[in-house]
Amino acid sequence: MPGSLLGNVVRRVEDPDLLTGRSTFVDNQRIEGALHAVFVRSPHAHAHLTGVDTSEAEAAPGVVAVLTGRELGDRPVPLFAQVNPAIGRTALAHGKVRYVGDPVALVVAETRAQALDAAELVDVDYDELPAVADMERALADGAPLQFEELGSNIAGARRDADGTDPFAGAARVVRARMENQRLATAPMEGHAILVQPNNGGLTAWVATQHPHLTRDLIASYTGLEPDRVRVIAPHVGGAFGGKAGIGTEHAAVVAAALRLGQPVGWTETRSEAMISMHGRGQVQYAELGLDADAKILGLRLHVIGDCGAYAGFGGTFPLGSTYLMAQGPYVVPELRYAGIAALTNTAPMGAFRGAGRPEAAALLERLLDIAADEVGLPPEEIRRRNLIPPDAFPYATLTGATYDVGDYDLPLREALRIADVDAAREEQRRRREAGEVRQLGIGIAVYVEITGFGGSEYGSVHVHEDGSATVMAGTSSHGQGHATSFAMIVSDRLGIPMDRIDYVQSDTHLVRTGGGTGGSRSLQLGGNAVGQAAGEVHEKAVEVAARMLEANPADIVLDDSGFAVQGVADARVSWPELAAYAHEHDGGLGSDTDFIQHGATFPFGAHVSIVEVDTETGFVTPLRHVAVDDCGRVLNPLVVEGQQHGGALQGISQALWEQFVYDEVGTPLTTTFADYAMPTAADGISFEVSTTQTPTPLNPLGAKGIGESATIGSTPAVQNAVVDAISHLGVRHVDLPCTPERVWTAIRQAADGTLPDLWREPPAAFAGLPVDGSGGETTTSAEI
Repeated sequence: MPGSLLGNVVRRVEDPDLLTGRSTFVDNQRIEGALHAVFVRSPHAHAHLTGVDTSEAEAAPGVVAVLTGRELGDRPVPLFAQVNPAIGRTALAHGKVRYVGDPVALVVAETRAQALDAAELVDVDYDELPAVADMERALADGAPLQFEELGSNIAGARRDADGTDPFAGAARVVRARMENQRLATAPMEGHAILVQPNNGGLTAWVATQHPHLTRDLIASYTGLEPDRVRVIAPHVGGAFGGKAGIGTEHAAVVAAALRLGQPVGWTETRSEAMISMHGRGQVQYAELGLDADAKILGLRLHVIGDCGAYAGFGGTFPLGSTYLMAQGPYVVPELRYAGIAALTNTAPMGAFRGAGRPEAAALLERLLDIAADEVGLPPEEIRRRNLIPPDAFPYATLTGATYDVGDYDLPLREALRIADVDAAREEQRRRREAGEVRQLGIGIAVYVEITGFGGSEYGSVHVHEDGSATVMAGTSSHGQGHATSFAMIVSDRLGIPMDRIDYVQSDTHLVRTGGGTGGSRSLQLGGNAVGQAAGEVHEKAVEVAARMLEANPADIVLDDSGFAVQGVADARVSWPELAAYAHEHDGGLGSDTDFIQHGATFPFGAHVSIVEVDTETGFVTPLRHVAVDDCGRVLNPLVVEGQQHGGALQGISQALWEQFVYDEVGTPLTTTFADYAMPTAADGISFEVSTTQTPTPLNPLGAKGIGESATIGSTPAVQNAVVDAISHLGVRHVDLPCTPERVWTAIRQAADGTLPDLWREPPAAFAGLPVDGSGGETTTSAEI
């Protein structure tokens, strides 16, 4: 066909339903006789459960059942990732509670109001225990233990076997201890599930990223065969990694529905969501050795991840994705690495947009800015001296990754040009010389990340008798625009108008298999699967057209009007005619296929942030943010820009505002949007986003991921900009988030000569770790 739809702006077909309220979420499902579930949760961070009296609650109006750990048993719930086989978690707490919010009982009633009232009547006796909420304190001798049988609060660890000095011959070594704070994932919709038992099985409507994995986990927990479990994910109100597989609350609701033989539903409140979905949370000890020309000689990292309670898999990213991406886009001749996944009496840690990769980029980009300041180089120059050159790809890193393709200086040049950094620095010099209160800062970050992770994905295209088509894929959209992108691929290949293409997803009885959505995998795996299926349909359609037109298949061409014989003006058949013929004579026209990608892809990019810092108050105002991201071939610029905008704002928010805070005894202090500083539209700015396109050779579309890229580049760019704005005052570092209090304090300490050292030695727990990654490195957390 002349021209291609791919690469052009196409408005999202999903948006009218979302914007006009026609979308259907789990909480919109209505089943006659459905019961409502409410959890009773622990107010203590660490305590023995000495008794749960449910008698008064059971007698309350409308209550059908009150369940505790005694009724649901001690069977561990199979979760998205098993961090340590010695640490299991039951649907409801058994023996101990380990964080504020730990579910202790489940009240099931005819209405939600009745369940809420009865939950207040459940009488729980606690014997409070000492708690530890700080990951470094959790590693100290004598710290309260979550699982005494482990003998420590280390859920998993890795340590290189090579203990030699990576800085031999270094002209300079820079060192810094950095914090990458805990964040609340905070999607628009919290967790939700509605379970309907039926004929020895069940149907569950679940707000999840992974319908097929969710089905398998429910089947494993209940003992049902997977084909007796149907999972449907309707519209899902965002996830950002927080809805991977199932949680213990899902398992409890499933168990309640099967036990009662009635439909049971549960939708998380905002207060519950704020203590159930967390991400990030690392302390990073980073050391970088440079030669006399500011070329990197070696990198040594000691990284602690906060698992929270029950070994939440997000705390294991230092053992997985943070380690994998530790050298970033740079040539690093020597690397020494140790990581610990630490248990704390806080909410179990999961994933948040980027899942370990933003943490790696943040430490590396901040460390390079500190080094640039010490050696007197512009931040872009020290990066250019160390970037992996374009002719080195595919490039094998010291951590075992193989970067597919890249030109890392390309987006850096473009970002610097768009931002006009020279002019910004001239304005910065003017303000400094004038001694103005509002100082300007310019921050740069260059990154590479891993997406897709290889593997296979299901794609399906079936053309109906009237010439319309249905497309299916094993990915599961929760805002990414799959219906638009996949319809574009089919329309481009088959010439069927997009408004005649339906998209079906996220129903395990209709879609035979699927890996769900995470790790920015959807287009490169699901999109290529759909493209492969469309190609197979095209081949079949050509054969049918050749029969209908009594021509050689090699002479059949497809244009906007249908199939024709090349060079014969009146020999033509339309899609409806061909489809009707295929259904009558061949039993249909379609393809179900599995696309296999051999290896991960590695998007990259560069961000430039320009901020203004009020030196009297510490308040930071973002002025400009330039993002140049390379996700390979761009299928739909509008969808890519949407991901860049959303990712950049989340990354900026981590740099400046958001942090989930616990006090010393594990009490959460930021459980509402009144005290958790999530930005509104008024806090955002107009982003200047663009792309470079370096197609990957690993899939036919040449596509890499984009969903997490802007989050990875934006946070360190903004943090570097904040420090740059006040560096002339003697400030060398401000930890995330760069709140007014922290910025103001750093300025005052610099003026008083009381700035704390950037470095202190890592915790002693690192010295006793086994080598070669042993000691609990069992997570697959990099794959979300």
